[in-house]
Amino acid sequence: MQRQIRYDEHHLHVGEATFAINAFRRIKIVSAGKAAVPMAESLWDILAPRLAQRQTLDGIVVGSTPTARHPLRSYLGGHPIPTEQSLQAAAEVLAYLSDSDPDTLVFFLISGGASTMLEQPLDPAMTLADTAAFHQILVHSGLPIQEMNTLRKHFSAVKGGRLTVAAANATKCTLLISDVPEGALDVIGSGPTLPDPSTVADCHALLRNHRDALPFSSKLTQFFTSALPETPKHHHPAFLRASTLALLSSKDLSAEAARLAQQEGFHVVVDNSCDDWDYQAAAEYLLQRIAKLQQTCSKVCLLSVGEISVKVVQAQGIGGRNQHFVLECAARIANSGQQVTILSAGSDGIDGNSPAAGGIADHTTAARAEALGLSVSSALKRFDSYTLLHALGDTLITGPSGNNVRDLRMLLATTQASR
Repeated sequence: MQRQIRYDEHHLHVGEATFAINAFRRIKIVSAGKAAVPMAESLWDILAPRLAQRQTLDGIVVGSTPTARHPLRSYLGGHPIPTEQSLQAAAEVLAYLSDSDPDTLVFFLISGGASTMLEQPLDPAMTLADTAAFHQILVHSGLPIQEMNTLRKHFSAVKGGRLTVAAANATKCTLLISDVPEGALDVIGSGPTLPDPSTVADCHALLRNHRDALPFSSKLTQFFTSALPETPKHHHPAFLRASTLALLSSKDLSAEAARLAQQEGFHVVVDNSCDDWDYQAAAEYLLQRIAKLQQTCSKVCLLSVGEISVKVVQAQGIGGRNQHFVLECAARIANSGQQVTILSAGSDGIDGNSPAAGGIADHTTAARAEALGLSVSSALKRFDSYTLLHALGDTLITGPSGNNVRDLRMLLATTQASR
């Protein structure tokens, strides 16, 4: 943010956008998502020292930890399922934006996780239990993030551009940290401040084509099949004085991982082909890819960023898609004899419902688990990857990172001579 936001006399430059900062009587910050706190605090530190006496600066931060900037109000939003705090935060944000006028400049700071940390159902008859059930079904559906967020946008009073409409008369600037496929900015946090290209018809098609993956209650089904209002599109007047800047994405994660691996002497190959694939297909593809690379490289690192899907078909244990992926790889290489080390982790520091960011596995994982009386195949079947990996000491635990630029999969292989 310090690289992208700078002052020049009385003008504030945010990427290519320029604001005559002294023209605004009030500056507001709304920050939501897993990177909400560092984004808000960084912006506060940039803006606060330069304000004139007549100007005010305040804001609301909805993240996984509280902010240390006490003038900013903090809410701890729920993830991956909304909580009462998620609903309270959304109500506060809508009320906070309601008095925004042409003398107001609003900064929206949006990162991954905002979809559940900041939530208010469009239908007031939807309870917290209804809202939680809706999000739980989406998390377990195995659908790509774009499709999940199409449904989230049309369910919510704060997504799909509706926060921008709530501050329609103000000048608005959105700063994004992307946890979605490249270029899909409106999908980040279900696009609360961006025009929504998805439609009600898209929602109907998803419910029609994915009935098994979306076992909604009759109340939720009736909501989506009733006279559902459309989300605001690019021609809505609320977007006339609105700018957007993406600060970070999975490309940055990939580039930094590649730099670090190259420092360790690895030949690095980046292959993001399996983004949004099913975890089994992704494991098969990446293991085959590194096997081919091993034929010509003595020390190779295969990187893959993005997210894979795991459709949860029964009561789950403890884990997440990253740990599930490394266990799937462990099962495959135990049978093939392939020697490769696999790391998969979420850049947010959290994987599923576990305390880990992800896990690590290699050709010894299955045998070491068996020696402890544990079974890789059983853990996969029960969606209980964390329990097994933790018993082996092979979970990666970082705590919340204050960032969220998707997942990183790293496969390392060396020849005997280079070990």
